[in-house]
Amino acid sequence: MKNNTVRVLMIGDVSGKAGMGALFLGLSSFVREHRIDFVIANGENAAGGFGISAEDYRAFRSMGIDVITSGNHIWQKDDIIPVLDSAEDILRPINYPEPCHGKGFTVRKKGAVSYAVINAQGRMMMAPIDDPIKRIQEALRTVSKETKLIFVDFHAESTEEKEAVAFFFDGRITALAGTHTHVQTADEKILPGGTAYITDLGLTGVQDAVIGSDPEKSIERQMTQLPMKSEVSDGKGNIQGVIITADADTGKSISIERFTL
Repeated sequence: MKNNTVRVLMIGDVSGKAGMGALFLGLSSFVREHRIDFVIANGENAAGGFGISAEDYRAFRSMGIDVITSGNHIWQKDDIIPVLDSAEDILRPINYPEPCHGKGFTVRKKGAVSYAVINAQGRMMMAPIDDPIKRIQEALRTVSKETKLIFVDFHAESTEEKEAVAFFFDGRITALAGTHTHVQTADEKILPGGTAYITDLGLTGVQDAVIGSDPEKSIERQMTQLPMKSEVSDGKGNIQGVIITADADTGKSISIERFTL
């Protein structure tokens, strides 16, 4: 951290071996080159495109990722459940109803700075779980006592819902970044109140594919409408996400930079 600013890296959905490989090969040098202070990554697709295993969790931590966020696929691997209950650096969406395993927010101290991360899931075109706005508000009452640096991963399908939630919390959080669609959007901006926003961070995985999955299988699903399981595409992976520069004293964002590595 220089002066009172921090640089936070938010990484889009990590999908399968290609996504994990891209992180292994490129993350540490990228963090050094761009002077990143804190790393947040959505890991819910790490295990072959569906879920995250305990082994994947350990791999994320070994690569220097500070907080792992998730979404609707977090429940796919049974061995992650004890990790969700015991670890403070992996989240499930906060608005899953009790008594779901895990937690939806955390505050992590790194160096002299504390960072809050909140994970929520949308409801439009997704499961009808609890209201994300109300649950984020509840979390803010707790984390705002510890830090002004508050980052939200909003795992949602609808652009409208993502934008509406971001504007609702503008000025009260440092950033809201959308995940889930695996397609990076080009609408990164600072909202009027100082909150950084992007509709979707994108995909950490194979870009020459259908949202990271094998194109032939995806085409067959569209043509037949049969309930065929997607298969994660093989190949070279890329890392996608944003770098957010923020004022640690006020919690306001100064800039947001989109990248593909």
